[in-house]
Amino acid sequence: MKIKLLLTSMLAIILFISCNSKQDTTKKGDENMNPFFTEYDTPYKVPPFDKIKKEHYLPAFIEGMKQQKEEIAAIINNKEKANFENTIAAFDYSGELLTKVSDVFFNITSSMSDDDIVEISKEVSPLLSQHADDISMNKKLFKRIKDVYDTKDELNLSTEQNMVLDKVYKQFVRGGANLSADDQKTFSKLNKELSMLSLNFGENVLAETNNFKLIIDSKEDLSGLPPSVIDAAAEEASNEGEDGKWLFTVQKPSMIPFLQYSDKRELREKIFKAYINKGDNDNDYDNKENVSKIAKLRYERAKLLGYNNHAEYILDENMAKTPAKVYDFLNNIWIKALPVAKDEVVELQKIIDAEGGDFKLAAWDWWYYAEKLRKEKYDLDEEQLRPYFELQNVRKGAFDVAGKLYGFKFVERFDIPKYNDDAQVFEVLNEDGSHRAILYMDFFPRASKRAGAWMSTFRKQMKKDGKNVSPIITIVTNFSKPTADKPSLLTFEEVSTLFHEFGHGLHGMLSDCTYPRVSGTSVARDFVELPSQFMENFCAEPTVLKMFAKHYETGETIPDELIAKIKNSSHFNQGFAAVEYLSAAYLDMDYHTLSEDIDLDVNKFEKESLDEIGLIKEIVVRYRSTYFSHIFKGGYSAGYYSYVWAELLDADAFEAFKENGIFDHKTALAFRKNILEKGGSEDPMVLYKRFRGAEPSIHPLLKRKGFE
Repeated sequence: MKIKLLLTSMLAIILFISCNSKQDTTKKGDENMNPFFTEYDTPYKVPPFDKIKKEHYLPAFIEGMKQQKEEIAAIINNKEKANFENTIAAFDYSGELLTKVSDVFFNITSSMSDDDIVEISKEVSPLLSQHADDISMNKKLFKRIKDVYDTKDELNLSTEQNMVLDKVYKQFVRGGANLSADDQKTFSKLNKELSMLSLNFGENVLAETNNFKLIIDSKEDLSGLPPSVIDAAAEEASNEGEDGKWLFTVQKPSMIPFLQYSDKRELREKIFKAYINKGDNDNDYDNKENVSKIAKLRYERAKLLGYNNHAEYILDENMAKTPAKVYDFLNNIWIKALPVAKDEVVELQKIIDAEGGDFKLAAWDWWYYAEKLRKEKYDLDEEQLRPYFELQNVRKGAFDVAGKLYGFKFVERFDIPKYNDDAQVFEVLNEDGSHRAILYMDFFPRASKRAGAWMSTFRKQMKKDGKNVSPIITIVTNFSKPTADKPSLLTFEEVSTLFHEFGHGLHGMLSDCTYPRVSGTSVARDFVELPSQFMENFCAEPTVLKMFAKHYETGETIPDELIAKIKNSSHFNQGFAAVEYLSAAYLDMDYHTLSEDIDLDVNKFEKESLDEIGLIKEIVVRYRSTYFSHIFKGGYSAGYYSYVWAELLDADAFEAFKENGIFDHKTALAFRKNILEKGGSEDPMVLYKRFRGAEPSIHPLLKRKGFE
């Protein structure tokens, strides 16, 4: 299971900011002390993390809002007739300081949070929400934008400019520009409340994740666990002052191996239930009320804007367009996946019965018996693979794939400031040696970092004043840590996660757009996962595996026998994987197609949603409501389906590479030029058809999963 969050909801409003009534608190002379108030004096103008202090954030936010207010006023008061450059482009480039501080702060909230950062978030969140609303409801600004929009056919705009204009106009309409004064006040109030609820939701999930600790003090309770897992747990315990014991948490690198290998069924149940009950423990960190309020307020906001529900509001901007189309899409895969999952239950139960187990398969048993079945059917043990997947080798393998496809070179830099000592920094070079981007990679769990894996930016690519602004990309994961005597050794799923997030990174690095609104990963939510999931295909290819899969002790290349086992087992457990994921996509859609203003009983609603699709008791939905951060904290509300939607695209796209050769230059160039460089500057289906020559077929996806 991978968490692939690209953006927080805060980042989504940065381009939509305006006046704030709060007095500027910047003291005289602060400009010389606050790094945000000067041009960064660092290589390639990366943020000077070694100089940025917590007390710098709030003054920079306030000054940034003040400056953008002035920029918006200048657009409104321009005596010239509104045109693309003096209104649309001017607006899109506005708020440079605010974007500058936001790009740092909201990345830090995800990867280096603490009580001080949380308090700053609570203070700045309503300010930014109000700020965004002040712009979206500024009638004078909207009039100029509408004047340009109404005459766009006369302006001879480029394709990218047309898309920017269309997005700006729609964002204002969707942001309440056409509402009455009273409705605008209501709309602004809803946005503020939603902003704080989302923030609280995320804080609670992080607290619940950090609070659970399974401490084992008896070697007997380690039965079945591989030495690498035991060593990592011993080191975790030692770090917590529990020498001579073993510590397991609900962080995935700790929990999943425990569920896969522990012979102690009661302990598997304990850690599994701790994970699935995050935010549902009726304590200070309970999220049920937050979920109910978020769902209700999103419905109220959608109705205010003329939509029947929140899903209609969201999907209007996506490839899918309507809730009905999403449900139809999910149903077409569900009817194939559920019978496969039920067959898998039968297979796992047979193992239990053969071993004399007097119990029925439960959700906390699935990983354990699936691992046994994998060994039985394919003679493949995850621990056989780990020694070949040393983290730095895998990272280099991803770099080498990018080199073969796009001519990139990656040079580690030790002179560039980092926000955490764990992070690595690379300069990305074009084939001719010229500078392309800066890439941060931050691999290991810590208490200050939220769970999962994601890509984000400290600076987006754009072109300004005739010059290209190169991107600063960050990739963050939570992989297994190195131990005292072993480097970080990944599971194959973690290998896939690295390639996945690196695919997002390439989308940001290869961007070749002029306007920030459409550059990089600023695309439709159900299109953004195409570049990332496309990259996952490479890490299972035999040619690629031989490039990076080297035994960490001997240097031996992964043998053909193991590669064959990986390929032969590619359809293994696909029923479980699909059902676990799809059930979460249905749950997301059900919350956001609510068409009545009600206070939800969250657990009852969740149960009814999952019962309706026939989710079997042996599988728990991938994300229960109270820790479903994608939709209640991140930017995936009414959009979690997009991962499998993008799977349809990536499976079909990779067929082109398999047909022509996975490193075929012509095919790679077509993918680069038509998909990666274009960002959101053109309709995504138009871009895809230009690359592939036709709309995507579902058959490669069903075939890959073993459903067809």
